[in-house]
Amino acid sequence: MPYDTLQEFLQVLESQGELRRITTPVDPVLEVAEITDRVSKSLTRDGQYPAVGKAPFATPNPQHGTAAVNQALLFEHVCGSDIPLAINTFGSFQRVHQALGCENLDELAGRIAELVRPEMPARLMDKLKKGLDLLKIGSYAPKIRTSAALCQQVVLTEQADLTRLPIIQCWPKDGGKYITFGQVVTKHPETGARNLGMYRVQVLDKKLTAMHWHKHHDGARHFRAWASLNMPCPLAITLGGESVLPYAATAPLPAGVDEHLFAGFLMGRGLDLVPCKTIPLEVSANCEMVIEGFVDPQQTVLEGPFGDHTGFYSLADQYPVFRVTAITHRHNPVYPTTIVGKPPQEDFYLGKATERIFLPLLKLMIPDIIDYELPMFGVFHNCAFIKIRKEYPYHARKVMHAVWGAGQMAWTKMIVVVDEHVDVHSVDDVMFHVAANVDPRRDTVLVDGPLDILDHAAPALGAGSKLGIDATKKWAGEGQVREWPEELLMDDATVARVSRRWREYGFS
Repeated sequence: MPYDTLQEFLQVLESQGELRRITTPVDPVLEVAEITDRVSKSLTRDGQYPAVGKAPFATPNPQHGTAAVNQALLFEHVCGSDIPLAINTFGSFQRVHQALGCENLDELAGRIAELVRPEMPARLMDKLKKGLDLLKIGSYAPKIRTSAALCQQVVLTEQADLTRLPIIQCWPKDGGKYITFGQVVTKHPETGARNLGMYRVQVLDKKLTAMHWHKHHDGARHFRAWASLNMPCPLAITLGGESVLPYAATAPLPAGVDEHLFAGFLMGRGLDLVPCKTIPLEVSANCEMVIEGFVDPQQTVLEGPFGDHTGFYSLADQYPVFRVTAITHRHNPVYPTTIVGKPPQEDFYLGKATERIFLPLLKLMIPDIIDYELPMFGVFHNCAFIKIRKEYPYHARKVMHAVWGAGQMAWTKMIVVVDEHVDVHSVDDVMFHVAANVDPRRDTVLVDGPLDILDHAAPALGAGSKLGIDATKKWAGEGQVREWPEELLMDDATVARVSRRWREYGFS
């Protein structure tokens, strides 16, 4: 099962050798990030790189010395704060599985698939079972309680001071210190729909920050709704809590779906929420700390630059001001944070979790898809490999356009479509078929459309061109006039026979 609190999660990681305590004083400005960056790109305890045994996309400088083991880190003495700092807690597949309470991500994908199965049950008992399954969703709904909450053991209003927290600066040219792993809670002023997102927050003063969010984020939509009423937007930044919360905050759920409900689905029970002390919002009672306040509908401030997961600095721009009204926390809290940069970092593993867990939903929208991969080099929004069972001419192009119309997949800058026998999880196998099967003039498609706001190569902010590559075997109806050769593939019977006798041949 997932864990009720961050500290419980950390205790389990330590018992498994997945957590390293660092007692030496460390500077939150750049030093924490440099240490963590080296560790996140190091070997695991079994001698493998953390990203499916592959070498990191961005490797540390050789002069850094002997590589550490990729573990979660607990910095016990951060200069300028008396609060310990936890980082890299989601920095491997093993730790993500641990946090989400599963043996592997396909297990969670299976639960999602059962939930969204479109087939209507035929028999009476099947109908009853399906109805009960749907009723179970209600048991995942969050429950609001008014009793004492862990996250409110200490309440600071006048004494609230962000500068006393061990907030880090990740990269040399960042605009300042950032809260990077906060789960941001907002609510729509008219519908009451609650949202939990993960947005970076630049600290400007003891009670003043810049709130960074993109226009398509639900938190930004809620803010615009409050601003249209000329009212400040209540907002809470929660830190820690149930081990599923950071992932739930990043999950690409449909607009209007409460991420607390999804977190309850992952937990197997509804979360306990508690009303904030100074704003009309509810937050997880099990958080380490909560920062309460209002986003000003009238005032903006220059936010950034910020070293992002793209491997480049996102540029400074104007964003709304967030004014802190209270900080609440448990006794002896731990402050969770993360760094972003060239992968693999924690966001890589959270993104891969989304890739696997939400495959059933993508297949529900686009049944042509067998599997897909968002390769590390594409930092999620730059590239997608799609596997299909080709059934007619230009099938691959139909799938490309369907993907570009599927929620957040709309930001994908490059799509490569391959046949069903290709391993989409192998960059080499996909690129072999790109090189072998593609005629550049015939098999590439350029379209214009929305792009990720962080794509600095786009000619305009959030808009530009996208590339589709059809790497499938070509049919006559697609302009192929020459005979297409057969690819070298061993027959299934021989593969199975040799696999059964592999040890007999002297191989291990």
